[in-house]
Amino acid sequence: MSEARTRDLATDWPIALYETLKAAGVQHMSYVPDAGHSTLIRLFNEDADVRTNVLTTEEEGVAISAGSWLGGKRSVLLMQSSGVGNCINMLSLPVQSRFPFLTLVTMRGEWAEFNPWQVPMGRATQASLEAIGLTVLRAETGADLIDTVEQAATMAFDADQQVAVLIGQRLLGKKKW
Repeated sequence: MSEARTRDLATDWPIALYETLKAAGVQHMSYVPDAGHSTLIRLFNEDADVRTNVLTTEEEGVAISAGSWLGGKRSVLLMQSSGVGNCINMLSLPVQSRFPFLTLVTMRGEWAEFNPWQVPMGRATQASLEAIGLTVLRAETGADLIDTVEQAATMAFDADQQVAVLIGQRLLGKKKW
């Protein structure tokens, strides 16, 4: 049994998620800063074997993922659901070029959302990703997230698929400002 499986995935899922991505051979991670990904971002930034990039916009991460793959590295792009709207055109790059692509998307505009500006893109995220050609998987619990990301990484990196994993807002917890 992997170390990720022995953790309390209700609370330690970010650490298990990091271990899962490392086990899948991810050596590069791009992100726009996001509280939902904060532990994962910190763990990747502290890992000397992983190259990380802070992005000014999510679409840069799509291009960087392509470059990573061409350079022989597996990459993951971390973003929030609002970022999907920012990079929808750029997502045609991995779809049309047929290179492996994995993105983890923290959802907004759902459970206990306080910001009305997050709701429209939260509603449109899955349909938008599917319309552009990505396979979309969704996780609502820590255990479900680990299993889902393991499968998504296999689909992306072994079967040259373009996959987005949506991380439900309930798993992330209520935002506090």
